[in-house]
Amino acid sequence: MAKKLLAMVLGLTMMIGVAGCSAVDTGSGSNDKNADTQVSVSAELLDAAKYKSDKEPADWTIAVVVKDGTSDWFKRMQVGVDEFGKEKTVDVIQKGPANADAASQVQLVEDMINQGVDALCIVPIDPGALESVLKKAMEKGIVVISHEASDLKSTLYDVEAFTAEDFGNTMMQELAKAMGEKGQYAQMVAYTTSTTHMEYSNAEYKYQKENYPDMSLINDTVPSAESSEKVDTAYSKAKELLKANSELAGFTGAASVDILGESQAVEELGLIDKVSIVGVGTPNATREYVKNGTINAVCLWDPASAGYAMCDLAYKVLSGDEIKEGIDLEQDGYDSVKIQEGVNRCVLGNAPLILNKDNIDDYDF
Repeated sequence: MAKKLLAMVLGLTMMIGVAGCSAVDTGSGSNDKNADTQVSVSAELLDAAKYKSDKEPADWTIAVVVKDGTSDWFKRMQVGVDEFGKEKTVDVIQKGPANADAASQVQLVEDMINQGVDALCIVPIDPGALESVLKKAMEKGIVVISHEASDLKSTLYDVEAFTAEDFGNTMMQELAKAMGEKGQYAQMVAYTTSTTHMEYSNAEYKYQKENYPDMSLINDTVPSAESSEKVDTAYSKAKELLKANSELAGFTGAASVDILGESQAVEELGLIDKVSIVGVGTPNATREYVKNGTINAVCLWDPASAGYAMCDLAYKVLSGDEIKEGIDLEQDGYDSVKIQEGVNRCVLGNAPLILNKDNIDDYDF
């Protein structure tokens, strides 16, 4: 990836900690309702050394299964995945369901297992729904690496750009700055089963209560709405919230489509000067809204770098390399990772981006 990203990242204000991959309580909106509580993964299955391949790297296939095969976010991830394949001369494929549906994602994983892939890199819609099928993959000797899944048990390593708590804290800091540290706000996630989305939202709420007493979350309920990873749904839900809450002055969005739908609703209702928006997104999709002031800040990590890092970690496991703190996954922000033990082993990078009017034109993806 372009090295200029590193210099830009170092100039940003987000301070990333290493307290753990999942440092916040996901609350009642977590993935408990769909989790396979019967799945337990043995220490033998989690021994990365047992997955060393006896084939040549040119004969390996690494499959990346994402939440949505059509979104800008995962199209950007494929850039990194494809770049990895070219650089390492490894067969890599990326697949995602046409719609962000957990059952469809499970079927895609089944398909990859049946195709005999050597490694599976997964970005789960609902980690709990995937436990059994990913355990099955590991039992067949397939390397499993995850992303955005700090509570997934059936994985060798979960790769994250930073801690969920720090990312949620930073989004709240940006929203509070935009709102003048006062007023009511609402939160949006794709699904309450999306682990990291709920972690970000709970972290935002906790940070707000501790630091901004003149701000309040509508209904004190995390989250305020689900977008189902669809712009139209995010727009409809945001419009409903705005009409039902005349004092609403801010939005956050955890899915990359959320702030797009929120922006459409805010502009349609003529509330640009009254409602602030901060959340996850891509530069090209949000650029117009950022430059006209509808979106105040876009908080993200580069999905291309995350995709590359997942594949590189899978490659290292297949090669029999020792996976230890400080290893280099060959991407800016992932060049000296931390490893945190929790529900799973989380490989933590330091790869935040915060985009606003001043720097969004420096990025093109």
